[in-house]
Amino acid sequence: MVILEGLIVAGLIFCVLIFLYLKQRGQEKVVPKLQSRTPFKVEARDEKSVTISTTIEFFNAGKQSAMIVDAICHPLLPFEQYDGIAVRGRAEREGKPREDDYFEALVLEHQESVNLIAKVTLTARKGMTLEEALSRMVDFPVEFLYREVGRTPMHWTIARIILTAEELAKLTGVTLVKE
Repeated sequence: MVILEGLIVAGLIFCVLIFLYLKQRGQEKVVPKLQSRTPFKVEARDEKSVTISTTIEFFNAGKQSAMIVDAICHPLLPFEQYDGIAVRGRAEREGKPREDDYFEALVLEHQESVNLIAKVTLTARKGMTLEEALSRMVDFPVEFLYREVGRTPMHWTIARIILTAEELAKLTGVTLVKE
């Protein structure tokens, strides 16, 4: 019985020591620096659509390496809010554009950064020209979802940017219509 109690105490002490060791080693902590993102800029434009983008720095403020496994740019403009524009988003790594909408996973060492780009394509609908559709725009959020893993289990995080109608109008040279 004394041997069994000794093994249990030794096991508990071992578990506590492992817990303290892992706690001291730290975890990853990917932080999107939204306050220092670049202003949106026009990437491409034609008669019916415009593609704009912003660059966001993602910094690993943790003590361990992190992996950004996936990233998605998700603009939220349902037709119930405004049906004159269809929106589509895409996420990509700065300097490594892809045409297949695939986000290639990357390792982010502790205290290092990577720039990710949120691209949003706005396409006029309902027979309107792009200028007509943009002149009636509303504010809408652009969510940048990213899935990270490290010492912590894999999880999704959302970084949200509000794209205002005024910012979009200024960027595209359109005057907003007051209705």
